[in-house]
Amino acid sequence: MDIALTTFAELGLAPDILRALNEMGYATPTPIQEQVIPLALQGGDILGAAQTGTGKTAAFALPLIQRLLPFANSGTSPAKHPIRALILTPTRELAIQVEESVKDYTKHVPLRSLVVFGGVNINTQIPILKAGVEILVATPGRLLDHVQNKTLMLNQVNTLVLDEADRMLDMGFMPDLKRIVELLPAQRVNMMFSATFPEEIRKLADSILNNATFIEVARNETAITVTQVVHPVHHERKRQLLVHLVKSRDLSQVLVFTGTKLGCNRLANELNKIGIHADAIHGDKSQQERMKALDAFKAGTVRVLVATDVAARGIDIEALPFVINYDLPHNPEDYVHRIGRTGRAGAKGEAISLVSASETRYLKDIEKLLDRNIDAVIVPGFEPGAAEVPAYQSREPRRSGNAGDRSQVAPRATNSQPTESRPPRAKPASQHDVLFDAPYVPSNPAQPANAPEAIRRTPKKQVAALFRTPVKSDSTE
Repeated sequence: MDIALTTFAELGLAPDILRALNEMGYATPTPIQEQVIPLALQGGDILGAAQTGTGKTAAFALPLIQRLLPFANSGTSPAKHPIRALILTPTRELAIQVEESVKDYTKHVPLRSLVVFGGVNINTQIPILKAGVEILVATPGRLLDHVQNKTLMLNQVNTLVLDEADRMLDMGFMPDLKRIVELLPAQRVNMMFSATFPEEIRKLADSILNNATFIEVARNETAITVTQVVHPVHHERKRQLLVHLVKSRDLSQVLVFTGTKLGCNRLANELNKIGIHADAIHGDKSQQERMKALDAFKAGTVRVLVATDVAARGIDIEALPFVINYDLPHNPEDYVHRIGRTGRAGAKGEAISLVSASETRYLKDIEKLLDRNIDAVIVPGFEPGAAEVPAYQSREPRRSGNAGDRSQVAPRATNSQPTESRPPRAKPASQHDVLFDAPYVPSNPAQPANAPEAIRRTPKKQVAALFRTPVKSDSTE
């Protein structure tokens, strides 16, 4: 679909909406906005393939708001403000972000909006719902809580938006989505956006959308403003390398992703112990705790925010400079969402991944998805083979005799053949093993391994050994 639109004014949006966009500094629509907005204004169903950071919130929210303008009014009666548009998101953070955008877009329009999500007292949301809102942004679970409590009605909804539908399925929301759809009027406009399209998403789309137009923009691509780099490192030295990067480069406002909630808490605590002010957000934190940590991070009072993937789809921080993957995600699409937190709206950002031997399989999947190789850079002093020998490898061998006798090591015989005549079987070394287990040798003799604070490019052969050799099942990682 070839569209040559260059400004929001050419998209056919109402003057009050254009006024809000101008005040926000919006001038040129993104590709997803160019394609979605004209179709959505016509009232057709849309299935969109778009990553985070591509501007899809405005793509569905702006036409949604314009289609509600005939119902806009300043009346005080709740009956004049029924829920007419429902936007479902998988996470609290994303729901908050979307509703904040809706408020910005409707600042000159008498339309009401509200966001509802779990983790907070439901009673604080009920009075606003009873007063009436036209646009409701919600997470599925909390929406059904309100339905059960009969604190809202969905019988006048004329537009349904499912944002990041693939994440909803990953989080187990399919039964909730089916229940919600059954509560909505049959005649409505549907818009669904997803970064990936597994079979489950296609089935969901077939059950909800009617003759939908498929629009695909920048799928599985990362912003060109984001510099991506991989630092190979032994898994036991990841924390030390992270501290080194933060301190030596004086990094601030660093968003760090871990694979587990336990690891998230542990890393934040360890950073605080050594004087790097950090906080953690994940699914087990209350909404109040998560918002407090996020607000402190935005304000700069928290230097490092450690998060699990629950935050990857909802954190929107203006000009966030750094994202660090402390643990690589097992799902390559999550990598795109993580680093999509930086390099937004044309700003420059840097995405750093700390990769150990056992994670090379995930890196390979990420590079396959991106259809490109990510530069591998070894940080001097943190070569993959430079880690201390694990404690279990340095234990004393079991000895025979009395407890006080430590003079002999008990020989181990097999099939009556003396142990001395059978030399130990050597484990075959691969390029992969050599890179991670042997001391690093600089490719440039004039540049020693302990070069101060310099970051040395990894020799191509070692990069190939690191990222193209399958990880063995008996890896100590």
